[in-house]
This record gives sequence, C-alpha cells and structure tokens, in this order.
Amino acid sequence: MTEDNTSGDGTPPPGDEPEQTDENGARPRKQRSFWKELPLLIGIALILALLIKTFLVQAFSIPSESMMNTLKKGDRVLVDKLTPWFGSEPERGEVVVFHDPGGWLETAETPKPNAIQKFLSFIGLMPSAEEKDLIKRVIAVGGDTVSCKEGGKVVLNGKELDETAYLYPGSVPCQDSFGPIKVPQDRIWVMGDNRQNSLDSRFHQELPGGGTIADDQVVGRAVVVAWPITRWATLPVPEVFDQPGLDPASAAAPAALPAAAGLAGALPLVLWRRRKRAARHTAE
Repeated sequence: MTEDNTSGDGTPPPGDEPEQTDENGARPRKQRSFWKELPLLIGIALILALLIKTFLVQAFSIPSESMMNTLKKGDRVLVDKLTPWFGSEPERGEVVVFHDPGGWLETAETPKPNAIQKFLSFIGLMPSAEEKDLIKRVIAVGGDTVSCKEGGKVVLNGKELDETAYLYPGSVPCQDSFGPIKVPQDRIWVMGDNRQNSLDSRFHQELPGGGTIADDQVVGRAVVVAWPITRWATLPVPEVFDQPGLDPASAAAPAALPAAAGLAGALPLVLWRRRKRAARHTAE
C-alpha cells in the first residue's frame, strides 16, 4: 500500500509546493531590493556626472564684479566644453572661461574647500574653488587689430564698436589708450564688461603673449546663467560683432578695389598706345 502524500483536500502538504515557472518553464528571477541596487545607481550617476563635466558642460562661479552687469559676483554659469573638442575656436563677442596663462591671478586668494566641496567640484556638481580660471568677453581673435583712445570707443579692424548693449552702465570702453595691437594667430584679446573694474588683456601686455590668451587655454564658452534662478539668462553674442566688414580681409577689400579698377581702366589705354606704335613702325 502506497502512502498518499496529499492533504485531505487534495493539495500537497506545506513544503512540497511546485516551483513557480514562467511560460517558457524558466524560474523567475528574484527582484533585488532597492537598498542593494542603490550603490550601483549612485556609481552610475557619479560616472555620468564626471563624463558630463569632462566633455559636455561644467559649472563655474563668478568670483568678481569684472563682468557686471552681464554677470554678477556669485552667479553660476554653465560652460560649453563640447564644441572645442570638435575644433571650434573662440569667436568675437563670446563670454569665455580660460585658464590663467600665468601672472594674471598671482595676487588672487583662493578659498580652501573642504572634502565634500572638493568631491562635488571633481564630478562637476559644484564649481571648483581651487582652479585659477577667469571669465571675460572675447573682443578680438587671431589676425584682428584692436585699439582704443582714452575716453573713446574700441576700434576693431578699423570699425568702432558700439558696446552699450553689454557694458556696465556708466562704464567707458577704455579709460586708458592702448594699441593698435595685432592679435597673433590662435590667440584672443579679452576684456571685461565692467571696464573700470577688470584686469583684462589691457593690463597684462608686459607678459608673454602681450596680454593675449592662447586658444588652447580656453575651457569653453559660457552659454547660460544657471543660478540663482532669478538671474537665469542665456549669453548670446552681441549684434555689434555681426556687423558687415568686421573681418580683416573685408577691411582690406575697399583699398584693393580702387587699385584693381584703376588697372582695368588703364589697360585699354596701354593697348591703344601699343597699336599706335606698331602702326607707326609699319608706315616707316
């Protein structure tokens, strides 16, 4: 007589339940608890933040009043670091962050961050307090000629710039004369929007580079004011830098045009005289 391994109602006793399987006969995986997955999620988030900071966007804090009112002290800006990887070079009118080329921030004191601040700045969630970076507006690029007379306007490639759209109210384009300065290739000339409170290219002409910054020292272009929320704004290139004839080649074209026109006008006269001489020799 065999033993009936069932309960009175025909169900298997506890411990002998059949294993649960899906429609393919495979055992379903047990779902991990949230606390076991949390370290993995945090690790992925940190890696993504580090990649974004390194290749895409980085936050920077404005340390001074040299760019008022465009940027105020304490503002947080987001800097585009992606386009330089594809060969993009700084352009006139852009607000850019660049490394200290040497000698610009020798007297500036940088605060000592704590361990948490260092970690957050390392992954790009907080501006770095230790890096010696500056932020200014690009006025001229390689090949440009820039100058300014005391109390006058900045002259770029022979054209005066109307900078009222971004200069700090009451600020003059330059309180001291400089130039004309020919900006070397692959370098930029930068100035702050608060001209009377900005130690920019004008005040570092005795250093190597004559006050200009190498393109490869530029971290990226500041594209938006992200913090505080009440200050949120984009940072477009002012229209004055889009005016026609601002490129050095365009500035040289009017001078070359009269010469070409004069040559074209003289050509028929030269040909007529040569024909006249040839006819005279034939008659003789």
